[in-house]
Amino acid sequence: MGARPCLIIDLVVGRGEITDAAWSRIEPPLPQRDNAGRPWRDHRQVANGVLWRLRTGAPWRDLPERYGPWQTVYRRFARWEKDGTWARLLQQVQVRDDAVGAVEWTVSVDSTVARAHQHAAGARKKGPEAGDESEDPAAVTRREALGRSRGGLTTKVHLAVDGRGLPLSIVLSAGNTADCTMFPAVLDAIRIPRTGAGRPRTKPDRVVADKAYSSRKIRRLLRRRGIKATIPERRDQIADRARRAGGGGRPPAFDKVAYRGRNVVERCFARLKQFRAVATRFDKLAARYRASVVIAALFLWLRAGG
Repeated sequence: MGARPCLIIDLVVGRGEITDAAWSRIEPPLPQRDNAGRPWRDHRQVANGVLWRLRTGAPWRDLPERYGPWQTVYRRFARWEKDGTWARLLQQVQVRDDAVGAVEWTVSVDSTVARAHQHAAGARKKGPEAGDESEDPAAVTRREALGRSRGGLTTKVHLAVDGRGLPLSIVLSAGNTADCTMFPAVLDAIRIPRTGAGRPRTKPDRVVADKAYSSRKIRRLLRRRGIKATIPERRDQIADRARRAGGGGRPPAFDKVAYRGRNVVERCFARLKQFRAVATRFDKLAARYRASVVIAALFLWLRAGG
């Protein structure tokens, strides 16, 4: 028999409990008391509740009683999204791996589309005055990273992953947004602080991407930052250069061997979508949905770190 495939559920005990090893890495920085000075309900119980909902995609109200009141679990999830706790936990494990040289800085970039459930539409509109842009349904849709297509409402998750297929940056956009337009934001979102002195690392050694990112603007951006680009040209670009003969310039360098590793980002999407609340967007707010993706990414890093 072949080797057993690596599944995300190996991170948890039974059907939703975080392992002791994983908890020992994320528990120390968690706050012990709220702003009123009262002790928090057991963090591990609440985190297991968040993980259960993330894994199943079920409504918060259907949370099993063993995780405590669903309102408590949801409020903790939302509060830690708002104050950046989930993002800091992810950054903490990234910093640890980078400090020991485990992060592979050949970065692959791509996006995937997540279908938005009908409950994800209709986020509360904000704005002090009637007629404000934020009251415009189209503006609200754009702000909440929802795009309408033939299939309905969709959200795009843009990732930059390291050579092992672990997320370094996560950016959301409407599902009908072109990948190339989001590339600068994805690249800028890569930021791993140092354990000692020095600026955070933001510059990959190489960026690997498919033809959707083949544009002069992207190549110039990477060249200006001193980052090697492994991006194949589109057919129309090749034909245009051939038509212009000597005026078309030299074809961009392309490393076929490096490009073979691009599929790590596709494998990362497959692992993230084992979490049903990532595969389908149920959250009305883009910030809440991104927090779900961040938590799923956190567990990918925890599993990779042992």
